[in-house]
Amino acid sequence: MLRAGIVGLPNVGKSTLFNALTAQTAALAANYPFATIEPNVGVVPVPDERLQPLAKLVKTTVIVPATVEFLDIAGLVRGASKGEGLGNQFLANIRETDTVVQVVRCFDDDSVIHVEGSVDPQRDIETIQIELALADLATAERRREKAQKGLKGGDKTARAELEVLEKILPSLEEGKSARVVELTTDERVTARNFFLLTMKPTIYAANVDEATLAAPDQNAHLQKVRALAEAEGAECLVICAQLEAELVALPPEERLDYLKSLGVSSSGVDRLIKSAYHLLGLMSFLTAGEKEARAWTIPQGTRAQNAAGTIHSDIERGFIRAEIVSYDDLIRAGSYAVAKEQGLTRLEGKDYIMEEGDIVNFRFNV
Repeated sequence: MLRAGIVGLPNVGKSTLFNALTAQTAALAANYPFATIEPNVGVVPVPDERLQPLAKLVKTTVIVPATVEFLDIAGLVRGASKGEGLGNQFLANIRETDTVVQVVRCFDDDSVIHVEGSVDPQRDIETIQIELALADLATAERRREKAQKGLKGGDKTARAELEVLEKILPSLEEGKSARVVELTTDERVTARNFFLLTMKPTIYAANVDEATLAAPDQNAHLQKVRALAEAEGAECLVICAQLEAELVALPPEERLDYLKSLGVSSSGVDRLIKSAYHLLGLMSFLTAGEKEARAWTIPQGTRAQNAAGTIHSDIERGFIRAEIVSYDDLIRAGSYAVAKEQGLTRLEGKDYIMEEGDIVNFRFNV
């Protein structure tokens, strides 16, 4: 399961956002640093508007969406790379994640303490970036020493590792992220073996006040975050964590109406979950029958036989064919029977590359 870590300075709205994501109040949201010590963990469904119509079509009441695991990680402060605050624990927790959601405070409110004494998103982002880069610098230097010894001993992979490290180290020495370094596809594969924190795909969650949602261009803090995200090719999502946490108390059908009254077309939480899911190149294929309508998670580019293994290893081992119909075609047809009559279903072999929204019935024999 994909694990997304919610990080940021203390008291910027991480736990409030976590509560909104998980639709509960398990995470302590308090107005002082280090309210979170052990990371809160929540399994969150990926919003998928296709599942409800699909379930209705096949006459089932059971819907099983894809999921993402979110971790609400303790706030980071200056010196974390040297163990300041809860630095060692913060770094250990973030190493366990696949992607990072960095919450950045973009609202002014004197009643909410800021650990640095003022609101400055650029400074806050740079604080975290520098601390992660310093931690990565120590890791990369140790890895370089190991590779240099391996090169002398005839290790064939050591030279490739050294070449990649020599590209990454200057960026880390400047306090910048490793992910902004230009690497070839093969070099990026090599770099993954270093397990660097700043190589993790990152989403910036700009935490704004309610007024900003309808007029985001008027928030100077938000514009700084957007500029920084664009410079490194990252995604910036606008979200009001406090509002999203309050929306949890409303029935689902009333939440969208309330957002529309604020001039917002969709939930920031929903956008964030989807972005975290797709950031690592994941996608969903669907299955539907009387038992359930379900979304299954696979990497983009997965072949049909491997996708079958997501459901059960026996289906992968005994794979014969995949009977596939696209979601749009099936909904328009109104039933599997009509879709077949209209020639909308097709049989694909083991090497077929799965596409987003494929509805699949795997034929197998074991």
